[in-house]
Amino acid sequence: MAKNVKKQLGPYPMEKLKRVDKPTIKITDNVKRFDERQHGFGRVMRGELGPIPQREMARFVPKFPLGAAFFKTMAPLAQAVDGEVAKTKAPLPDDPSALSQHIKQLGYFLRSDIVGICRLPQYAVYSHDATGKEVELDHKNAIVLVVDQNYETMLGSTGDDWISGSQSFIGYSNTALISCIIADYIRRLGYPARAHHAMSYQVVVPPLLVLAGIGEMSRAGIVLNPFLGTRFKAAIVTTDLPLEPDKPIDFGLQEFCEKCLKCAVECHANAIPSGGKEMYNGYETWHFDAAQCSKFRTTNPHGSACGRCIKVCPWNKPEGWTHDIVRYMVKRAPFLDKLIVKMDDAWGYGKQDQRYKWWFDLEEVDGVVKAPEK
Repeated sequence: MAKNVKKQLGPYPMEKLKRVDKPTIKITDNVKRFDERQHGFGRVMRGELGPIPQREMARFVPKFPLGAAFFKTMAPLAQAVDGEVAKTKAPLPDDPSALSQHIKQLGYFLRSDIVGICRLPQYAVYSHDATGKEVELDHKNAIVLVVDQNYETMLGSTGDDWISGSQSFIGYSNTALISCIIADYIRRLGYPARAHHAMSYQVVVPPLLVLAGIGEMSRAGIVLNPFLGTRFKAAIVTTDLPLEPDKPIDFGLQEFCEKCLKCAVECHANAIPSGGKEMYNGYETWHFDAAQCSKFRTTNPHGSACGRCIKVCPWNKPEGWTHDIVRYMVKRAPFLDKLIVKMDDAWGYGKQDQRYKWWFDLEEVDGVVKAPEK
Protein backbone atom coordinates (compact mmCIF):
# COMPACT_ATOMS: atom_id res chain seq x y z
CA MET A 1 0.00 0.00 0.00
CA ALA A 2 1.31 3.46 -0.87
CA LYS A 3 2.52 5.44 2.08
CA ASN A 4 0.15 8.34 1.40
CA VAL A 5 -2.94 6.13 1.28
CA LYS A 6 -4.56 5.50 4.65
CA LYS A 7 -6.00 2.10 5.46
CA GLN A 8 -9.81 1.97 5.77
CA LEU A 9 -10.52 1.17 9.41
CA GLY A 10 -14.31 1.06 9.58
CA PRO A 11 -17.23 0.06 7.34
CA TYR A 12 -17.17 3.37 5.43
CA PRO A 13 -14.25 4.79 3.38
CA MET A 14 -13.84 7.95 5.43
CA GLU A 15 -10.15 7.96 4.56
CA LYS A 16 -11.00 8.78 0.92
CA LEU A 17 -12.89 11.99 1.69
CA LYS A 18 -11.40 15.39 0.96
CA ARG A 19 -9.93 16.88 4.14
CA VAL A 20 -9.73 20.63 4.65
CA ASP A 21 -8.02 22.85 7.21
CA LYS A 22 -11.22 24.63 8.25
CA PRO A 23 -14.89 23.56 8.39
CA THR A 24 -17.10 24.43 5.43
CA ILE A 25 -19.11 26.85 7.60
CA LYS A 26 -17.66 29.97 9.14
CA ILE A 27 -16.76 29.69 12.80
CA THR A 28 -15.50 32.94 14.34
CA ASP A 29 -13.72 33.63 17.60
CA ASN A 30 -16.97 35.01 19.02
CA VAL A 31 -18.79 31.73 19.70
CA LYS A 32 -20.15 31.81 23.23
CA ARG A 33 -20.58 28.74 25.38
CA PHE A 34 -24.14 27.42 25.48
CA ASP A 35 -26.27 26.59 28.51
CA GLU A 36 -27.70 23.07 28.10
CA ARG A 37 -30.90 24.21 29.82
CA GLN A 38 -31.66 26.44 26.81
CA HIS A 39 -32.08 23.50 24.43
CA GLY A 40 -35.61 22.89 23.13
CA PHE A 41 -36.30 19.99 25.47
CA GLY A 42 -35.04 21.97 28.46
CA ARG A 43 -37.49 24.73 27.64
CA VAL A 44 -40.25 22.14 27.23
CA MET A 45 -39.53 20.74 30.69
CA ARG A 46 -39.83 24.20 32.27
CA GLY A 47 -43.16 24.80 30.56
CA GLU A 48 -41.88 27.65 28.40
CA LEU A 49 -43.36 26.08 25.25
CA GLY A 50 -46.77 25.38 26.74
CA PRO A 51 -48.46 22.98 29.19
CA ILE A 52 -49.13 20.16 26.69
CA PRO A 53 -45.48 19.70 25.58
CA GLN A 54 -44.45 19.93 29.25
CA ARG A 55 -46.94 17.20 30.18
CA GLU A 56 -45.85 14.95 27.29
CA MET A 57 -42.11 15.44 27.79
CA ALA A 58 -41.78 12.55 30.24
CA ARG A 59 -43.59 10.06 27.99
CA PHE A 60 -42.98 10.97 24.34
CA VAL A 61 -40.30 8.27 23.98
CA PRO A 62 -41.41 5.68 26.63
CA LYS A 63 -45.05 5.80 25.51
CA PHE A 64 -43.88 3.32 22.85
CA PRO A 65 -42.96 0.10 24.75
CA LEU A 66 -39.64 -0.37 22.95
CA GLY A 67 -38.74 3.24 23.69
CA ALA A 68 -39.48 2.62 27.37
CA ALA A 69 -37.18 -0.41 27.32
CA PHE A 70 -34.36 1.66 25.79
CA PHE A 71 -34.87 4.45 28.30
CA LYS A 72 -34.84 2.17 31.36
CA THR A 73 -31.81 0.20 30.19
CA MET A 74 -29.79 3.31 29.32
CA ALA A 75 -30.48 5.21 32.54
CA PRO A 76 -27.70 3.58 34.64
CA LEU A 77 -25.10 4.68 32.08
CA ALA A 78 -25.53 8.25 33.33
CA GLN A 79 -23.51 7.12 36.37
CA ALA A 80 -20.75 5.49 34.28
CA VAL A 81 -19.41 8.54 32.44
CA ASP A 82 -16.49 9.32 34.74
CA GLY A 83 -14.35 7.74 37.42
CA GLU A 84 -10.99 7.40 39.10
CA VAL A 85 -7.86 7.63 36.95
CA ALA A 86 -5.06 5.09 37.44
CA LYS A 87 -2.16 6.65 39.38
CA THR A 88 0.47 5.17 37.05
CA LYS A 89 0.41 5.66 33.30
CA ALA A 90 0.51 2.51 31.17
CA PRO A 91 3.54 1.91 28.88
CA LEU A 92 2.05 3.29 25.65
CA PRO A 93 3.74 4.42 22.42
CA ASP A 94 5.01 8.00 22.53
CA ASP A 95 3.20 8.72 19.27
CA PRO A 96 -0.20 10.46 19.11
CA SER A 97 -0.79 9.02 15.63
CA ALA A 98 -0.36 5.46 16.89
CA LEU A 99 -2.62 6.15 19.86
CA SER A 100 -5.28 7.63 17.57
CA GLN A 101 -5.12 4.56 15.36
CA HIS A 102 -5.50 2.36 18.43
CA ILE A 103 -8.50 4.29 19.77
CA LYS A 104 -10.22 4.27 16.39
CA GLN A 105 -9.75 0.53 16.00
CA LEU A 106 -11.10 0.08 19.53
CA GLY A 107 -14.16 2.12 18.56
CA TYR A 108 -14.76 -0.09 15.52
CA PHE A 109 -14.17 -3.22 17.60
CA LEU A 110 -16.97 -2.01 19.88
CA ARG A 111 -19.22 -1.66 16.81
CA SER A 112 -19.06 2.05 16.09
CA ASP A 113 -19.86 2.84 12.47
CA ILE A 114 -17.57 5.88 12.27
CA VAL A 115 -14.93 7.22 14.66
CA GLY A 116 -13.23 10.63 14.45
CA ILE A 117 -10.93 12.70 16.66
CA CYS A 118 -10.55 16.44 17.16
CA ARG A 119 -9.27 19.02 19.62
CA LEU A 120 -11.84 20.12 22.20
CA PRO A 121 -12.52 23.87 21.84
CA GLN A 122 -13.98 25.54 24.91
CA TYR A 123 -16.97 26.83 22.93
CA ALA A 124 -18.06 23.19 22.55
CA VAL A 125 -18.24 22.78 26.33
CA TYR A 126 -21.58 23.68 27.91
CA SER A 127 -21.50 26.63 30.30
CA HIS A 128 -24.04 24.82 32.53
CA ASP A 129 -25.43 21.31 32.41
CA ALA A 130 -29.11 20.31 32.42
CA THR A 131 -29.27 20.65 36.22
CA GLY A 132 -27.86 24.20 36.17
CA LYS A 133 -24.43 23.23 37.46
CA GLU A 134 -21.48 25.13 35.95
CA VAL A 135 -19.38 22.93 33.70
CA GLU A 136 -15.60 22.91 34.03
CA LEU A 137 -13.95 20.65 31.49
CA ASP A 138 -10.43 21.26 30.24
CA HIS A 139 -9.67 18.03 28.40
CA LYS A 140 -7.61 18.59 25.25
CA ASN A 141 -9.15 16.06 22.85
CA ALA A 142 -12.51 14.64 21.82
CA ILE A 143 -13.18 11.16 20.43
CA VAL A 144 -16.38 11.16 18.37
CA LEU A 145 -18.34 7.90 18.07
CA VAL A 146 -21.15 7.38 15.56
CA VAL A 147 -23.74 4.59 15.24
CA ASP A 148 -26.24 4.16 12.38
CA GLN A 149 -29.97 4.17 13.19
CA ASN A 150 -30.62 1.32 10.70
CA TYR A 151 -31.43 1.97 7.06
CA GLU A 152 -33.96 -0.82 6.55
CA THR A 153 -36.02 0.26 9.54
CA MET A 154 -35.98 3.79 8.14
CA LEU A 155 -37.33 2.38 4.86
CA GLY A 156 -40.34 0.90 6.68
CA SER A 157 -41.01 4.09 8.62
CA THR A 158 -42.71 7.35 7.70
CA GLY A 159 -40.06 9.14 9.72
CA ASP A 160 -42.53 10.34 12.36
CA ASP A 161 -44.35 7.16 13.38
CA TRP A 162 -44.10 4.90 16.42
CA ILE A 163 -40.61 3.55 15.77
CA SER A 164 -39.05 6.99 15.35
CA GLY A 165 -38.01 7.56 18.95
CA SER A 166 -36.56 4.06 19.19
CA GLN A 167 -34.53 4.64 16.04
CA SER A 168 -32.89 7.53 17.83
CA PHE A 169 -32.34 5.42 20.92
CA ILE A 170 -30.69 2.52 19.08
CA GLY A 171 -28.02 5.08 18.23
CA TYR A 172 -28.06 6.75 21.63
CA SER A 173 -27.89 3.49 23.60
CA ASN A 174 -25.09 1.94 21.58
CA THR A 175 -22.94 5.06 21.53
CA ALA A 176 -23.56 5.53 25.26
CA LEU A 177 -22.25 2.06 26.04
CA ILE A 178 -19.28 2.39 23.67
CA SER A 179 -18.30 5.81 25.03
CA CYS A 180 -18.45 4.64 28.66
CA ILE A 181 -16.28 1.61 27.89
CA ILE A 182 -13.68 3.68 26.04
CA ALA A 183 -13.59 6.37 28.75
CA ASP A 184 -13.15 3.73 31.47
CA TYR A 185 -10.41 2.04 29.44
CA ILE A 186 -8.49 5.30 28.98
CA ARG A 187 -8.71 6.08 32.70
CA ARG A 188 -7.22 2.66 33.41
CA LEU A 189 -4.30 3.65 31.17
CA GLY A 190 -3.62 6.62 33.45
CA TYR A 191 -5.31 9.45 31.56
CA PRO A 192 -8.46 11.39 32.49
CA ALA A 193 -11.45 10.69 30.25
CA ARG A 194 -15.19 11.37 30.42
CA ALA A 195 -18.00 9.97 28.31
CA HIS A 196 -20.73 12.29 27.03
CA HIS A 197 -23.93 10.65 25.84
CA ALA A 198 -27.69 11.17 25.76
CA MET A 199 -28.02 10.60 29.51
CA SER A 200 -25.19 12.95 30.53
CA TYR A 201 -23.63 15.63 28.35
CA GLN A 202 -21.06 18.28 29.18
CA VAL A 203 -20.27 19.07 25.54
CA VAL A 204 -22.19 20.25 22.48
CA VAL A 205 -22.01 17.42 19.94
CA PRO A 206 -22.53 19.05 16.47
CA PRO A 207 -19.35 21.18 16.37
CA LEU A 208 -17.28 18.17 17.41
CA LEU A 209 -18.82 16.10 14.61
CA VAL A 210 -17.76 18.80 12.17
CA LEU A 211 -14.26 19.30 13.59
CA ALA A 212 -13.59 15.54 13.74
CA GLY A 213 -14.43 15.17 10.05
CA ILE A 214 -17.60 13.14 10.52
CA GLY A 215 -19.73 15.43 8.38
CA GLU A 216 -20.79 18.92 7.38
CA MET A 217 -23.54 21.09 8.82
CA SER A 218 -26.82 20.66 6.90
CA ARG A 219 -29.94 22.73 6.25
CA ALA A 220 -31.79 20.63 8.83
CA GLY A 221 -29.57 22.05 11.56
CA ILE A 222 -27.82 18.73 12.15
CA VAL A 223 -24.56 17.27 10.88
CA LEU A 224 -24.73 15.15 7.72
CA ASN A 225 -22.30 12.37 6.79
CA PRO A 226 -21.89 11.45 3.09
CA PHE A 227 -22.48 7.73 3.74
CA LEU A 228 -25.16 7.84 6.45
CA GLY A 229 -26.86 11.15 5.78
CA THR A 230 -28.20 12.36 9.14
CA ARG A 231 -29.28 8.80 10.05
CA PHE A 232 -27.00 8.44 13.08
CA LYS A 233 -26.48 9.38 16.68
CA ALA A 234 -23.18 10.21 18.36
CA ALA A 235 -21.46 10.17 21.74
CA ILE A 236 -18.19 11.77 22.76
CA VAL A 237 -15.23 10.85 24.93
CA THR A 238 -13.15 13.82 26.08
CA THR A 239 -9.66 13.05 27.32
CA ASP A 240 -6.08 14.20 27.81
CA LEU A 241 -4.71 11.07 26.14
CA PRO A 242 -2.31 12.42 23.46
CA LEU A 243 -4.09 12.02 20.12
CA GLU A 244 -3.66 13.20 16.55
CA PRO A 245 -6.77 15.09 15.36
CA ASP A 246 -8.55 14.49 12.09
CA LYS A 247 -9.38 17.35 9.75
CA PRO A 248 -12.87 18.50 8.71
CA ILE A 249 -14.29 17.20 5.43
CA ASP A 250 -15.73 18.87 2.34
CA PHE A 251 -17.95 16.78 0.05
CA GLY A 252 -19.99 19.60 -1.47
CA LEU A 253 -22.86 19.65 1.00
CA GLN A 254 -23.12 23.42 1.46
CA GLU A 255 -23.97 24.05 -2.18
CA PHE A 256 -26.22 20.98 -2.30
CA CYS A 257 -28.25 22.08 0.72
CA GLU A 258 -28.62 25.56 -0.79
CA LYS A 259 -30.52 23.96 -3.69
CA CYS A 260 -32.28 21.07 -1.96
CA LEU A 261 -35.26 21.99 0.21
CA LYS A 262 -36.70 18.52 0.86
CA CYS A 263 -36.23 18.59 4.62
CA ALA A 264 -37.71 22.08 4.88
CA VAL A 265 -40.71 21.16 2.73
CA GLU A 266 -41.34 17.85 4.54
CA CYS A 267 -40.86 19.10 8.12
CA HIS A 268 -44.26 18.76 9.81
CA ALA A 269 -43.19 21.21 12.50
CA ASN A 270 -42.16 23.90 9.99
CA ALA A 271 -38.93 24.12 11.97
CA ILE A 272 -36.41 23.98 9.08
CA PRO A 273 -35.73 27.22 7.17
CA SER A 274 -36.09 27.46 3.38
CA GLY A 275 -33.85 30.53 3.14
CA GLY A 276 -30.11 30.96 3.30
CA LYS A 277 -27.59 30.61 6.07
CA GLU A 278 -27.07 33.28 8.70
CA MET A 279 -24.58 34.06 11.44
CA TYR A 280 -25.76 32.87 14.86
CA ASN A 281 -23.73 33.06 18.06
CA GLY A 282 -20.54 33.56 16.04
CA TYR A 283 -20.96 30.73 13.53
CA GLU A 284 -22.68 30.27 10.18
CA THR A 285 -25.70 27.99 9.97
CA TRP A 286 -29.18 27.39 8.67
CA HIS A 287 -30.84 28.38 11.92
CA PHE A 288 -33.72 25.99 12.52
CA ASP A 289 -36.51 26.57 15.04
CA ALA A 290 -35.61 24.29 17.94
CA ALA A 291 -38.74 25.27 19.85
CA GLN A 292 -41.08 24.20 17.06
CA CYS A 293 -39.13 20.97 16.55
CA SER A 294 -39.23 20.12 20.27
CA LYS A 295 -42.93 20.90 20.57
CA PHE A 296 -43.80 18.62 17.67
CA ARG A 297 -41.58 15.76 18.80
CA THR A 298 -43.03 15.75 22.31
CA THR A 299 -46.68 16.09 21.25
CA ASN A 300 -46.72 13.98 18.06
CA PRO A 301 -50.15 12.26 18.33
CA HIS A 302 -49.40 9.66 15.66
CA GLY A 303 -46.03 8.42 16.82
CA SER A 304 -43.10 8.70 19.20
CA ALA A 305 -40.78 11.67 18.51
CA CYS A 306 -39.86 12.46 14.89
CA GLY A 307 -37.12 11.91 12.31
CA ARG A 308 -38.93 13.04 9.18
CA CYS A 309 -36.00 15.17 7.99
CA ILE A 310 -33.71 12.14 8.26
CA LYS A 311 -36.15 9.97 6.31
CA VAL A 312 -36.61 12.28 3.30
CA CYS A 313 -33.02 13.49 2.95
CA PRO A 314 -31.45 12.44 -0.40
CA TRP A 315 -28.32 11.41 1.52
CA ASN A 316 -30.28 8.75 3.45
CA LYS A 317 -29.08 5.90 1.24
CA PRO A 318 -27.47 2.46 1.60
CA GLU A 319 -24.09 1.49 0.23
CA GLY A 320 -23.94 0.84 -3.50
CA TRP A 321 -22.10 1.92 -6.62
CA THR A 322 -25.01 4.02 -7.93
CA HIS A 323 -25.07 6.09 -4.76
CA ASP A 324 -21.27 6.32 -4.85
CA ILE A 325 -21.56 7.91 -8.31
CA VAL A 326 -24.09 10.45 -7.02
CA ARG A 327 -21.80 11.34 -4.10
CA TYR A 328 -18.99 11.87 -6.60
CA MET A 329 -21.16 14.07 -8.82
CA VAL A 330 -22.27 16.28 -5.92
CA LYS A 331 -18.63 17.13 -5.29
CA ARG A 332 -17.42 17.29 -8.88
CA ALA A 333 -20.49 18.60 -10.73
CA PRO A 334 -22.59 20.74 -8.36
CA PHE A 335 -24.57 22.12 -11.31
CA LEU A 336 -26.35 18.74 -11.28
CA ASP A 337 -27.57 19.10 -7.67
CA LYS A 338 -31.12 20.11 -8.58
CA LEU A 339 -31.37 17.25 -11.08
CA ILE A 340 -30.19 14.81 -8.41
CA VAL A 341 -32.96 16.00 -6.07
CA LYS A 342 -35.57 15.60 -8.82
CA MET A 343 -34.29 12.08 -9.57
CA ASP A 344 -34.50 11.26 -5.86
CA ASP A 345 -38.19 12.21 -5.92
CA ALA A 346 -38.85 10.38 -9.20
CA TRP A 347 -37.39 7.13 -7.87
CA GLY A 348 -39.64 7.30 -4.80
CA TYR A 349 -36.98 7.78 -2.14
CA GLY A 350 -38.29 9.19 1.12
CA LYS A 351 -41.56 7.26 0.94
CA GLN A 352 -42.57 4.50 3.32
CA ASP A 353 -41.99 0.93 2.15
CA GLN A 354 -44.37 -1.31 4.11
CA ARG A 355 -42.30 -4.42 3.27
CA TYR A 356 -39.72 -3.26 5.83
CA LYS A 357 -42.11 -2.49 8.68
CA TRP A 358 -41.46 -5.07 11.40
CA TRP A 359 -42.78 -3.33 14.55
CA PHE A 360 -46.28 -3.06 16.01
CA ASP A 361 -47.85 0.35 16.52
CA LEU A 362 -48.47 0.42 20.27
CA GLU A 363 -48.93 3.10 22.91
CA GLU A 364 -48.77 2.86 26.68
CA VAL A 365 -51.45 4.94 28.38
CA ASP A 366 -51.83 4.91 32.17
CA GLY A 367 -49.83 1.70 32.42
CA VAL A 368 -51.79 -0.16 29.74
CA VAL A 369 -50.33 -0.95 26.31
CA LYS A 370 -52.92 -0.66 23.57
CA ALA A 371 -53.37 0.17 19.90
CA PRO A 372 -53.01 3.94 19.36
CA GLU A 373 -56.05 5.96 18.40
CA LYS A 374 -56.15 6.73 14.70
